[in-house]
Amino acid sequence: MSPLDLSSRFRPGRKPDAVSAVLLPYTAAGRMDIDGFRRHLLRTHAAGLRPALNMDTGFGPELTPAERRDILRVTTEALGPGVSFVAGAFAFGEDPDPMKGYLKSIESVVRAGGTPIIFPSPYLAGADVPAVYRTLAAAAPAILGFELGPQFAPFGRIFDLDTVAALMAIPNLAGIKHSSLSRAAEMDRLEIRDRLRPEFRIYTGNDLAIDMIMYGSDYLLGLSTFDPDSFALRDSLWAAGDPRFYALNDALQAVGFAAFRDPVPAYKHSAAVYLKVDGRMADPHPHPACIRRPAWEAELLAPLAALVHRAATATT
Repeated sequence: MSPLDLSSRFRPGRKPDAVSAVLLPYTAAGRMDIDGFRRHLLRTHAAGLRPALNMDTGFGPELTPAERRDILRVTTEALGPGVSFVAGAFAFGEDPDPMKGYLKSIESVVRAGGTPIIFPSPYLAGADVPAVYRTLAAAAPAILGFELGPQFAPFGRIFDLDTVAALMAIPNLAGIKHSSLSRAAEMDRLEIRDRLRPEFRIYTGNDLAIDMIMYGSDYLLGLSTFDPDSFALRDSLWAAGDPRFYALNDALQAVGFAAFRDPVPAYKHSAAVYLKVDGRMADPHPHPACIRRPAWEAELLAPLAALVHRAATATT
């Protein structure tokens, strides 16, 4: 297939496996807002999206191992038994040995009933990724991988295609989140997936191209935490073949273009601002270490939130 010929890639009527990285809000005093997190978690689940916690959007790299376990506990208590969720598994702080750290973190996620996703780290940036993933995947019934572009974190690494193919050969590895912000790179992965292992999930992390679900990607996005209900509605419109999908998708994408501008990691502050102007959280703040957006961020995002609501209302 030509790189620009997408006709054979188009997947009309396909409902994506929708996973949303849940924002962990903070108070103005710099403390975790657990009640706000719990409400947003339940909103995400009620919308029909599978929550993902302790991700970058949930400040997983900034949390201590004890704080990540607290978020796991709050999640399982709020969702109840048997509810599917994804949670980041980290080497950070768990053990001086990165592999032991990952294994301890994976164990805590599995024990809580979640699906671990291997969060990138400085160790993985220089490691033999297929070998590491084979060891880690053996520690869970199912596990997800994660490619992270360096625009999100300095230790981010996008794998070469031979590595991607090798990862798809690992039975317990059910899918991979791809966050390069490159359509072309993601299309390459979809082509390899369709050829080698059709059931393998490619979860787009491209918040600048959320329409990748049209071409066979699933998603695990930070942008979806801005408005889980509208994302779920968008997905159902695509599955139903309803052309109103396009207006709602484009409105959500407009939010993505604004929120994920440089510096990209500041999108988490944008999420907190959006949820405030949208009336979903009283006064959320990001983690104290998060890069801040300018004081006029609410003025930028408020009309975009209104655009999303108009597009969503037009479908009812």
